[in-house]
Amino acid sequence: MMSFIIGLLTVILVLDCLLLLLLILIQLPKKEAGAGVAFGGGATDALFGAGSGTALTKITKYSAGVFLGLSLLLSVMRANQANEGGRKFEEELKRKAAAGPVIPPALAPANSMTSTAAAPAALPLLQPSNPAKTNPAAGPEK
Repeated sequence: MMSFIIGLLTVILVLDCLLLLLLILIQLPKKEAGAGVAFGGGATDALFGAGSGTALTKITKYSAGVFLGLSLLLSVMRANQANEGGRKFEEELKRKAAAGPVIPPALAPANSMTSTAAAPAALPLLQPSNPAKTNPAAGPEK
């Protein structure tokens, strides 16, 4: 259920991003939109004005607020989902550890009463890496 909600909110966030992009692109630039106005008192009036502005500016502000809110909400929800997944994984590991080690049938010790299978063949011995040192018949090294 949580994954569905996260997916739905992600789709809404993407649609809001596209709306915000279009709203920003279709707004007309102001005639006095220079660097001096951006860092002066004009920027404060534009951002925190007393509700003045066109409908496009208001919709852009609300769309930006929705974008910020959805981004924060989704980050919290995904972190919570990741923590839940980690807790479930730890519980599963603890449950398996409490059940004891799993020994494959090929490596389990043969019980004479329950199994009539022959003992596994002995493993071949490893050959020495330097036969001259370990084999006196090979002769002295030169």
